[in-house]
Amino acid sequence: MSELSLVSAFPKAEDAAWKALVEKALKGTPFSALESKTYDGAAIAPLYPPSEDGAVVPGRDPGAPWEVIQRIEFPDAGTANRQILEDLNSGASGIALLFQGAVGDRGYALTADAGTLKAALEGVHLEWGVPVELQLGTNAKTVCEIVAGLIAERGIPVNHTNVRFGFDPIGMLAANGWTDASVEDAATLAKDLSARGFEGPFAVADGRPVHEAGGTEAQELAFVLASAISYLRALEAAGIALDDARRMIFFRLAADQDQFLTTAKFRSLRKLWSRVEEACGLTPEPAFVAGETAWRMMTKRHPQGNIVRGTIATLAAAAGGANAFTVLPYSGAIGLPEDFARRVARNTQTVLLEESNLYRVADPSAGSGALEALTRDLCGAAWRLFQKFEDAGGAVEALKSGLFQEAVAETGKARETAMASRKDSLIGTTDFPDLGEDAVAVMDVAPTKIDGGAQTVKPLTPMRLGEPFETLRDRSDTILAESGARPKIFLACLGRPADFNVRAAFAKSLFEAGGIEAVAATSEQTLPETLDAFRASGASIACLCSSDKMYASGGAEAARALKDAGAAHVYLAGKPGEREAALRDAGVESFVAAGGNALETLSGAYEHLGA
Repeated sequence: MSELSLVSAFPKAEDAAWKALVEKALKGTPFSALESKTYDGAAIAPLYPPSEDGAVVPGRDPGAPWEVIQRIEFPDAGTANRQILEDLNSGASGIALLFQGAVGDRGYALTADAGTLKAALEGVHLEWGVPVELQLGTNAKTVCEIVAGLIAERGIPVNHTNVRFGFDPIGMLAANGWTDASVEDAATLAKDLSARGFEGPFAVADGRPVHEAGGTEAQELAFVLASAISYLRALEAAGIALDDARRMIFFRLAADQDQFLTTAKFRSLRKLWSRVEEACGLTPEPAFVAGETAWRMMTKRHPQGNIVRGTIATLAAAAGGANAFTVLPYSGAIGLPEDFARRVARNTQTVLLEESNLYRVADPSAGSGALEALTRDLCGAAWRLFQKFEDAGGAVEALKSGLFQEAVAETGKARETAMASRKDSLIGTTDFPDLGEDAVAVMDVAPTKIDGGAQTVKPLTPMRLGEPFETLRDRSDTILAESGARPKIFLACLGRPADFNVRAAFAKSLFEAGGIEAVAATSEQTLPETLDAFRASGASIACLCSSDKMYASGGAEAARALKDAGAAHVYLAGKPGEREAALRDAGVESFVAAGGNALETLSGAYEHLGA
């Protein structure tokens, strides 16, 4: 019997054949229209050949799982202890203790108090090497002394513990505009703790302040690289050999729903740090890289969508070689999450680890044409920006000059503009909202803000990209509470469902993203029936929805009829083209289409509603 070869039955795939099909489908549109650009300006092509020089980027030990780290941010020590034990007994590898003033402090952090820490860590077997990450803010040295003292009080051999002390005065300065410690303090503390037998690491180069403020991937990488080198120099100046000093530093990056860019960013950091090690005359060793799901993609509306975004981010960071990862609970933007949200955060990682076995593949991106290209482009952009940091005198001096903050703020504004036009999207908030969604419960704990020191630099202002849309939804909720009904818009659907379905769905998603309920017919209606439905809807504004062909034959008539029926403002879904003047003369006042400024449209709609 001859061997059947399925491959031989198909022609060999060639780029030229693919491009010919693409050009035919584009119908004259340039091929470049299929390309997109990152916020760093790198072009992303629609198709890449396999990389010829792709090599595995050393990260986690091959086949070793990443650490599932649960964030502990309870101001009450008893609650913190209960949650720590629950997490460690239910699949978490370790814990991250968040202290006041730390990067990511949303007002629920632990205080630098011996009694609080002792109670919070009661029953935690530190002698078993449970990873404990200290995310430090104010009084960082005090916290480290308390933890070291607690270990000594329990009689635990230091070499049996696994504490990442996470001293980060540069990150604190960037996030808050002030810090109560210096880079030199970090080096002194690391030297002292090392002398007591702690292995560290002791300082963290944290990119989250840049990411939270809307920064690009290259900006985040350049910042952590510059921070790490500042700590490395301070450690060397304190008398610590470079070969030891580099192991006293670890990294932390944000991971968001842009899967490929996030994976490329984690890979890029390792390649960049290897280059620094080589420049120091050292043989490169894999750095310890932690990650956390991004704050800026978190939403209050349809918070369950944060579960999906968090899963994508976790997968991306794991594929990029993260050693440890933290998933923010999906209700974190609303308040202090309850047990269920924390359980979901924990299990998001457990499923990827234990069911998907994602960790078993070392650097799955190696050899991928797209991811190798993204990694290469990111490395180049980040290194050039890092050199600017160096020219400015290092990370601290670059922050003092304010030039870096201005660059990040510019990118943040570009993101806000893209979100306003829904070019970038957050499902459930900017697109496909659910006005009837159930409220998600959080703990009844009010956030507290610490009294900070005098700002010495302009802080990087954190953002949540969905917040402008959430503000409009809050406005709708207030109207609902006061009047018993949400503000409404009537979708005047012309023709058959095949004519209006696409644009009616677009208009519904657009207006309901701002909390304005869309009322529409689901079947074909005559114009008199449409007008009767408008009057019965209780809406005072309307939007025509149909095909260009229907607009040409009946759009003007329908617009006049809606105005005569009392519509305070008439929209039309789609671009008017050469019919714009005639449609405006007939009563159409605004046109809504993909790419338009949705926030301006929605704010204007509230004005037309008189709400």
